[in-house]
Amino acid sequence: MANATTLAAGGKLWKSVKDLAAKRAVLLVLLLLVLATGIAQKNFLSWDNLINILMITSVYVIIALGEGPILITKGVDLSAGRLVGLTACIAASMLQRTDYASKIFPDFPMMPLIVPIALAIVAGVAVGLLNGAIISWLKVPPFIATLGTMVIAYGAVSLYVDRPPHGASPIGGLRDDFTSVANGAIPISGTFRLPYIIIIAVVVLFLMWILLNRTRLGKNIYAIGANPEAAVVSGVSVSRTLITVYVIAGALYGLAGSLQAARQGSATNNLGFGWELDAISACVIGGVSTTGGVGTVGGILTGVLMLTFMNNALVFLNVSPYWQNIVKGLIIVAAVAVDIRKYLRKR
Repeated sequence: MANATTLAAGGKLWKSVKDLAAKRAVLLVLLLLVLATGIAQKNFLSWDNLINILMITSVYVIIALGEGPILITKGVDLSAGRLVGLTACIAASMLQRTDYASKIFPDFPMMPLIVPIALAIVAGVAVGLLNGAIISWLKVPPFIATLGTMVIAYGAVSLYVDRPPHGASPIGGLRDDFTSVANGAIPISGTFRLPYIIIIAVVVLFLMWILLNRTRLGKNIYAIGANPEAAVVSGVSVSRTLITVYVIAGALYGLAGSLQAARQGSATNNLGFGWELDAISACVIGGVSTTGGVGTVGGILTGVLMLTFMNNALVFLNVSPYWQNIVKGLIIVAAVAVDIRKYLRKR
């Protein structure tokens, strides 16, 4: 009897461990990746490198937080990367130094820092509103609608930066107060400094957590993703909710574009190319279901950290960029396969 009880207890413990491993698989893989690379390359776990990774993560997580709720509603936004590039160029073009020789707008007056950033966010909101309207009112599938606006956004930003006689050259000579938004930091203690860009990302994470978990809009987002027909019967305005989700995403892309331009000190029409795929990958890896209705802010953050740490680790280990793409692709396929298996088990 004692042996049977012990075996039963052991079985329950093993099941609990398996369930925990399944639920936290991505987090466990992330920890193993960090530890393994830290052992192989000691500088990988240096404070400077960790801060650098978190600064890179800050921009990507803001983009992923725009993409995540769209995926939860069974949609997709392929225009995210191009919108980041468009809004980065808008903010950068209005925040060039007055003494810079190749200004886009030579006679543009000096304006408060917040104004060009706000205009970049408004531009993101406008395209997000267009995406939402096309999807909700014209009933165009999200993949096609956002593919169209992706191409439109790239054409628009290319025209915006194409200025004679310089052509579509990078927008440089950015003001110091603008670049310090992303590269500046608050001194905490001794040499420890907390970059502003990380603080901004944490604030956005917190606000999006509140939106998805503590508001009616958040409940409607999950309801639409889980069962659109049932959501309509329950009184949810699907069209209004979808438009709002795409508008919020556009605002986040505008913020991310401004921060990225400030972080690298310049902007081009090719900035953000392919970033929507990274955002979608991070969301899927972080547990946002491709079948809709499932996803968390914490999971999205974990997915972004996973991809960023993986990219940085592979660079530290001198892995060829071609192999890096293969590894990233395998991880994405594995994450989607696990997600689909979970969905099929529930049916």
